[in-house]
Amino acid sequence: MEKLVYANGLYNIWQLTERKCLQELAEFVVKENYKHHVGKRPYECIKDEINSVYQEELQYIENSTIFVVRDNTGKIVGSIRVFKWDRKKILPIQKIFGINPLEAIHAESDYSYWHIGRFAIDSFAGIPTLTLFKQLMVYAVHPIVSDSKSYMIAESDSKLLKVMSALGIDITLLGNSIYYLASETIPICSSKQGLFSFYTHYQKLYHAS
Repeated sequence: MEKLVYANGLYNIWQLTERKCLQELAEFVVKENYKHHVGKRPYECIKDEINSVYQEELQYIENSTIFVVRDNTGKIVGSIRVFKWDRKKILPIQKIFGINPLEAIHAESDYSYWHIGRFAIDSFAGIPTLTLFKQLMVYAVHPIVSDSKSYMIAESDSKLLKVMSALGIDITLLGNSIYYLASETIPICSSKQGLFSFYTHYQKLYHAS
């Protein structure tokens, strides 16, 4: 089952609530990354990466909030996911970069860490990419800025990182970039305070839901 959180006649934003939706999410995220960065690839060439993304999301599903944008035909044209880290499960930033937030940022027990990932947008969907990014990002950071002491952690495409900075998000780099899912990817974090300017400027997009 999916929960409708926003509709404007052009597209709908849904919150995914069931495990069966994860396969569709994984296929969309991986295919869009390849299409955006290196061109369309045959499904057989990327099915292992799709399965890897699916398996990762499966282990986080209990604590995840996943949003997908669907056009009027029901096709996914955008996605983002956020979850609160329990300090036990292996994070993507640990698996891919070998970075432990408790060592790279700090280990105080009263701080929370929220991982944002699986951001992807179909740039050929006929919907302004920047509009969707701002709306999805506002949804994703809402629980972070609502938390008393918190950090966002993520692995960002280098191009997306520039967009985030231009929109007023204060980013800290946690390490060097690597090539992941067809693009240069950089480990990053941002404190609640670093996200607050962006959120307050665009929070109307959240309250419109």
